[in-house]
Amino acid sequence: MSFFSSPELLIGQALIGIINGSLYALLSLGLAVIFGMLRVINFTHGAQYMAGAMLAWLLLRHLGLGYWPALIVSPLIVAAVGVLIERLMLKRLYYLDQLYGLLLTFGLALIVEGYFSHQYGTSGQPYPVPASLSGGFDLDFMFLPYYRVWVVVTSVVVCAGIWWIIERTKYGTYLRAATDNPILVQALGVNVPLTMTVTYALGAGLAAFAGVLAAPILQVSPIMGQNILIVVFAVIVIGGMGSILGSIVTGLMLGLVEAMTKVVYPQASGTIVFVLMAFVLLVRPAGLFGRDLGSYQPTHVFLPPKINMAKAGIIAFPLIAVLAVLLLPYFVYPVLLVQILCFALLAAAYNLVIANAGLVSFGHAAFFGSSAYFTAYAMKAWGTSTELGLLVGVAVASLLGLIFGALAARRQGIYFAMITLALAQLCYFIFLQSSFTGGEDGIQGIPRGNLFGLISLDDDLRIYYFVAALCVLGFYVVYRVQHSPFGNLLRAIRDNESRMISLGYDTTHYKLAVFIISAALSGLAGGLKVLTFQVATLTDVNYYISAEVILMVLLGGVGTFAGPIVGAAVVVAAGNYLATSSLPVSIMLGVIFVVCTLCFKRGLVGETLAFFGRHRGDSERLRARIA
Repeated sequence: MSFFSSPELLIGQALIGIINGSLYALLSLGLAVIFGMLRVINFTHGAQYMAGAMLAWLLLRHLGLGYWPALIVSPLIVAAVGVLIERLMLKRLYYLDQLYGLLLTFGLALIVEGYFSHQYGTSGQPYPVPASLSGGFDLDFMFLPYYRVWVVVTSVVVCAGIWWIIERTKYGTYLRAATDNPILVQALGVNVPLTMTVTYALGAGLAAFAGVLAAPILQVSPIMGQNILIVVFAVIVIGGMGSILGSIVTGLMLGLVEAMTKVVYPQASGTIVFVLMAFVLLVRPAGLFGRDLGSYQPTHVFLPPKINMAKAGIIAFPLIAVLAVLLLPYFVYPVLLVQILCFALLAAAYNLVIANAGLVSFGHAAFFGSSAYFTAYAMKAWGTSTELGLLVGVAVASLLGLIFGALAARRQGIYFAMITLALAQLCYFIFLQSSFTGGEDGIQGIPRGNLFGLISLDDDLRIYYFVAALCVLGFYVVYRVQHSPFGNLLRAIRDNESRMISLGYDTTHYKLAVFIISAALSGLAGGLKVLTFQVATLTDVNYYISAEVILMVLLGGVGTFAGPIVGAAVVVAAGNYLATSSLPVSIMLGVIFVVCTLCFKRGLVGETLAFFGRHRGDSERLRARIA
């Protein structure tokens, strides 16, 4: 049926788009309020949306409270929990790099979603439409339920009300002023901490309110907030980070665009939002309605001090590491060690860009997963050798790194992160819909092949030593980059890019170069992983891989050589151990996120180096005093 010859289909899809867009607008509104006023990228927002719907379902199931009481009670409960989160955790991170707030809220989301999944399973539960809103309008070409009209009207009214409060009232003026200059506003008698708390509670309550509205339309599920959260991030980025009006208008607009795309080209309906997001960020980084937030971004990332390794008494670390690589497979399952090595290399590659160039990327899952898919396809479909298959995967990852870097390298901070996220999501949907990837089944039964055509890699011990050799080579590349004049230039650009530009350096080219190196090493990790486990799936390219690798780097220590390796070992080993225990893996990983973000900002290795640095400084001061 032609798009132009079906006006009924067009109108019907437009109505569906308005309904979806109204939910996007309402959900993104809460996210925009939190980011605009607190400068926190609230990854918990999807979990709060889900919690609103789940609480409504639980209130009906256990207490007999129907839709109308739940519409008030659920958002209030979620808002009250939001007060505790803000008071106990978030307020400690406001003046640090935004990465810390993102990681904290991502960890909290894992805990909340893990708890509900563990208690109630992941299957959807129906939630009845209230009797007063049953029925609908018969429009000849479609039946329009009263409830969906109610959702649109309510969403628009709430969005307009919140916009009026923030943009047209004295309280909204205080909020905006407290964001720009909290010290001055506090001096004028405004309780800034209370204002921040109320703001976060308002955003959390709006997410829960949207969840209750969506419950009768969608099935209530603990995972219902995961996919919609990425779309909502795209909404606020396109509209403008922190722009209330931008979130409302863009949410409605993207709902319509998504619906129309399903009519014209259904295969692109899942990617159109991210195509628009990447385009808008490239043309207008601040978004359609936003302002440049560069001057508001704190850049305080906790890096460990540089200390003399010999005087610190740990000069033997490389020797110990080599002995561990050689002997560990006789005490630990080699395949588990391979998994640790692959993610350690991925984390080390990510550490290159975040610690040396100051670039927070959400695109490394695309490099890791694309290499996994193309290595798998080259070896299974084309019958290439092991070495050539790995080279194909690394080449594809490097090409993606060039594309991602060329598009994003001129941007900074949150804009760089969002561009890489948009491009990574595009890759995810392309792999999902491409025939050669096997869709959700992935590519299975991948041969390991023979090394140099002579040595079979089917034995787990042999594949371990092969992977270990290449990973050690990758770690050496990382070390050489970090301790080279090129690495020194990158750190100078990270610390003061304007000064380096004034000295005549093309900073964009340097950032692009390190991004491509990082992408190539990430691709090597993905190829080695798929070669060992003999399967490539959508999990390899999911944005959760990017979040986990950030956790590994933060847990081990940003800017340290051994930190990403230690962080990867802890996260992978914990995940494998918890997989066979009664404790949900997502909850424990979430706890690690939260504890690491709040208590070990330098990471395990970073805090150890800081301790040795303090100890050395105390000893030197004592010797100087004695002398």
